[in-house]
Amino acid sequence: MKIISYNVNGIRAAIKKGFLDWLEAANPDVICIQETKAQEDQLDLEAFKKAGYPYNYFYSAQKKGYSGVAIFSKKKPNNIVFGTGIETMDFEGRNLRIDFDEVSIMSLYLPSGTNLQRLDFKLNFMAEFQEYINDLRQEIPNLVICGDYNICHEEIDIHNPKMKGVSGFLPVEREWIGNFIDSGLIDSFRHLNKDLQQYSWWSYRANSRANNKGWRLDYAMVTEPLKDKISRAYILSEAKHSDHCPIVVELDLN
Repeated sequence: MKIISYNVNGIRAAIKKGFLDWLEAANPDVICIQETKAQEDQLDLEAFKKAGYPYNYFYSAQKKGYSGVAIFSKKKPNNIVFGTGIETMDFEGRNLRIDFDEVSIMSLYLPSGTNLQRLDFKLNFMAEFQEYINDLRQEIPNLVICGDYNICHEEIDIHNPKMKGVSGFLPVEREWIGNFIDSGLIDSFRHLNKDLQQYSWWSYRANSRANNKGWRLDYAMVTEPLKDKISRAYILSEAKHSDHCPIVVELDLN
């Protein structure tokens, strides 16, 4: 199973940049999308079906043009779960999950902490999300949590490790994602690429992408029971529909 995760920074804008043609060529079994910035009725759902994804699910923020996640799948899932049931986070449309017999896949868009108020929101979100996943894994041991975590874990994941005072690389954020992994999850990319320094997000400012001054903010986390089923994990930095690029995990579920 080939799973892609992609923060498109506005799905309508990405479509204008050739996202659907790219999706057809990339041909994942499932794609998890973050930051759709759209309501379902603002989109041409037939276009996704023509691209090979008859099963597409959206969980949008209450605020229009903001946040939002989606999952497109070639195969019909057994079950779709919109949100987490946690009131403090669900109004921003940040979690969507589909369940198959052998695996469940989540599209996650963790908040950024651009100011003190949003940092407090992010820290609370992280704490509640950890509890939610701890409980969920009792029910669903085979879980893939794809998405934009808005955190660089280690110094290798950021072009300038001295940026310790900036949200996304704060010690408290790095500690949380480290604990999240230690609770029984595997960063699939780092698991197979111990020393590879690649990024999944670049600022639009200062020609950052051309100079590869990036951050690795996007992860395909898999639970421990799936560890030996990770066959490939890589970053598609050549895809340019967003300030992020897609990441991929491939699982051998046979």
